[in-house]
Amino acid sequence: SYVNRTAENVLAAFVKNGGNMGAIGSVSYLFDNKGVVVFAGDDADSIFELLLEADVDVDDVEAEEGTITVYTAPTDLHKAIVALRESGIEEFQVTELEMIPQSEVVLSGDDLATFEKLVDVLEDDEDVQKVYTNVEGF
Repeated sequence: SYVNRTAENVLAAFVKNGGNMGAIGSVSYLFDNKGVVVFAGDDADSIFELLLEADVDVDDVEAEEGTITVYTAPTDLHKAIVALRESGIEEFQVTELEMIPQSEVVLSGDDLATFEKLVDVLEDDEDVQKVYTNVEGF
């Protein structure tokens, strides 16, 4: 079946590329599930206020280099998109649920090379939709 094939491919990717595979959900405590919306803009405060007025459960709004990133409770992602559209924002670079690491680790040298190879192999698998990591820069 599709699920078994995917599981076998992912396990093989880890085994062949220096990784270790834990049990399902064994590292989920290291991540927070959040709604993420990214669009052009620079006034994080006004976006934060707009979303609060729309009764959106907002975790954070960041502005960096002409881009605003909004983090919401996962259940309020759609509500945030609707509120932003109603305020006149029409184009979004990202509108999805993400697993955001609570902290990041720094890899270098051989460890970084091994990690990059493993991520490349996983991302090349047509059945893998998304790779989440707590490695800084990824």
